[in-house]
Amino acid sequence: MQLVDKACKVLGVPADIVLREFGKYFFEFCKRSGYDHMLRTLGGNLYEFIENLDALHSYLSLSYQEMNAPSFRVEKNEDGSMHLHYYSDRRGLCHIVPGIIGAAALDFFNIEISMKIVNQTEEEEERTGKKEHIVFLVTQNPLFPSKERNEFSSSSQCLVDSEKQIENQLNKEDLEKAKNATGDRGNSVCPVKKSHWRTLRGIITLGKGKLLRGFDPVYPKSLWIDTKTFCNGLPFHMVFDKELKVKQAGVSIQKIVPGLQTMGICLDQYFRIVHPEVPFTISSIQKFINSQFVFQTRREMMPESWKERPMLELRGQMMWMESLQCMLYLCSPLLRTLHELEERQMHIADIAPHDVTRDLILLNQQRLAEMELSNQLERKKEELRILSKHLEEEKKKTEALLYAMLPQHVANQLKEGKRVEAGEFKECTILFSDVVTFTNICAQCEPIQIVLMLNSMYLRFDRLTTVHDVYKVETIGDAYMVVGGVPVPVPTHAERVANFALGMIMAAKGVQNPVSGNPIQIRVGIHTGPVLAGVVGEKMPRYCLFGDTVNIASRMESHGVPSKIHLSSSAYQCLKYKNFEITERGEIEVKGKGKMRTYFLIRNKSATENEIMGKPMKDLDSGHESVQSFPEGKTETIPSSHQPATQTQQKKDQTPAIAMKYVDGPPDAQNSLKRRNQTKVGDLTGKTCDSKSDGSLHGNQHADDGPHPPNQGRVKPAAEEPQNRNVRSNFCTLL
Repeated sequence: MQLVDKACKVLGVPADIVLREFGKYFFEFCKRSGYDHMLRTLGGNLYEFIENLDALHSYLSLSYQEMNAPSFRVEKNEDGSMHLHYYSDRRGLCHIVPGIIGAAALDFFNIEISMKIVNQTEEEEERTGKKEHIVFLVTQNPLFPSKERNEFSSSSQCLVDSEKQIENQLNKEDLEKAKNATGDRGNSVCPVKKSHWRTLRGIITLGKGKLLRGFDPVYPKSLWIDTKTFCNGLPFHMVFDKELKVKQAGVSIQKIVPGLQTMGICLDQYFRIVHPEVPFTISSIQKFINSQFVFQTRREMMPESWKERPMLELRGQMMWMESLQCMLYLCSPLLRTLHELEERQMHIADIAPHDVTRDLILLNQQRLAEMELSNQLERKKEELRILSKHLEEEKKKTEALLYAMLPQHVANQLKEGKRVEAGEFKECTILFSDVVTFTNICAQCEPIQIVLMLNSMYLRFDRLTTVHDVYKVETIGDAYMVVGGVPVPVPTHAERVANFALGMIMAAKGVQNPVSGNPIQIRVGIHTGPVLAGVVGEKMPRYCLFGDTVNIASRMESHGVPSKIHLSSSAYQCLKYKNFEITERGEIEVKGKGKMRTYFLIRNKSATENEIMGKPMKDLDSGHESVQSFPEGKTETIPSSHQPATQTQQKKDQTPAIAMKYVDGPPDAQNSLKRRNQTKVGDLTGKTCDSKSDGSLHGNQHADDGPHPPNQGRVKPAAEEPQNRNVRSNFCTLL
């Protein structure tokens, strides 16, 4: 009502006009919502239409449980008008009714009506509870189609001339028969007095094929049915008089309500009226005789053993028998499912075969079974969706674990059952490292202490592989092997491995020697050259590197110095113009290789410690001007250990891993963390190799025992350009 008040203020019109227009719109809305055919078939005239509105509401209440629909009762008057009784729990909405009824009369029956309120009460004696009761006077006039209205309203003389012409064509006998045939239209819509011209017009219409709805029923002189057959054929019926004393009852209702076998009992002792909400008196029933009546058995009158059952409800119509001064209640049990039938200890056989209730129960049971099947399918679908989601999550975890062990393109080929061909890489940089005096440490410590020490060290090293985007090949004991430029070839492979090595030296200072308590020391060796990479074996396949480059890199590590980064001459050639501080070690005797000139990598002159370690920059180191930018990086979660001391150390290492930017990297440094997920297989295809070199990490443990194949096919770097390859040549300019 607040919305109506606001609309009245905005539009400047009374509330009854707003509600009337809303009623017209609501009628159109119901038609558009799919109720058009249902509304059209309620009745053949306006009287029948209004008379069956309550039945429509009763049907809709099955689908809309919370619906509180109004009730309508209509009475014919002798002058052709009607009295429409409107009952509602909602006060103030009565003006919607003229809009709805008027729109229905005009649309369905081509009739214009006028409705005015003749009586309005707040409380109705004939209905229980406080409800609004409005009585409308409905007057109506039939409308001709627009073409006919134009023809017959142009001139009264035209009507007279037409009438005379028709009278000349029809004799009196035919006219009288036509009048008799059209005079009694018992189903007419609130009849009004017809003119002579309209009667004749109806005859012509009949001649054109439009049958008039005149019907005179024929009744037999006596009822050709005995009492027993009637009670068996209509098992659910009751006859009672004005005092509500039962005179007759069907056999099935006697079975359900045994008290009805005692004729002469009062009906209201065993039943109460559920719908419509009227007192249980013969006068109230007569006023609402056109409504559907729903009776419910009284629990207190049922046998003691039946009181736990749900009460039975009967639905049907009332028919007043004037000659007997009795009321006939033709009804059926109000049951919807077989479950409700079983709860009341009833059977399908208790319902008459001609009663549509049998079909409704079975059809509804079939519908419920289909709905249950549909619900089961929906539940299975939801379960499958959840399982699919969990499977996808587990698949991602499995793929993450697999990609941590093998390059992505190699893992994908193995998953597809394909053979992974070995790939030749013209130039890459390999790094080996090990722990100084690791054998002595193992001899003096518990195994768990060794495991915790190596885990702490390797977690730091693994984090650095993310920072510099190098590939971790494998670890054996204290040996750690890394390669740059494999499996994705990059021009800056030497710089990446060199920065990684500097980070390893810094990270090793944070790992404690379990024997002495001092930081551990590591040796690092680096060599640049060609390799052949591929997957060997079917059980626990590994992505391994083969070639003399692997052996020389291992020699650089084994001939190195603690806490120093040992470079071969080829690695030095790749780094000497890359702004690294490098000192010459000189020629040394390398087992299996003879004399070799080697170098030590001291530091990166253009990068700070935080940049190399992949930590967020706070303050630039004094004396070093950084030429790199560090956007937000990816946080690498480090698994926790079982020892509290290690947990504390790992918490310190759980800092965001900021990817270091290189000139051959993507514009966004963060994308460099995903480089291995963007591997191009085409870049890795190469010639297969029959070499059986033992130059892998597994073979390096006994590398001194035999000769090694010579270093073949290494592609030397392009001609150096000192003017261009200066401090900033291999690092992004600071933005």
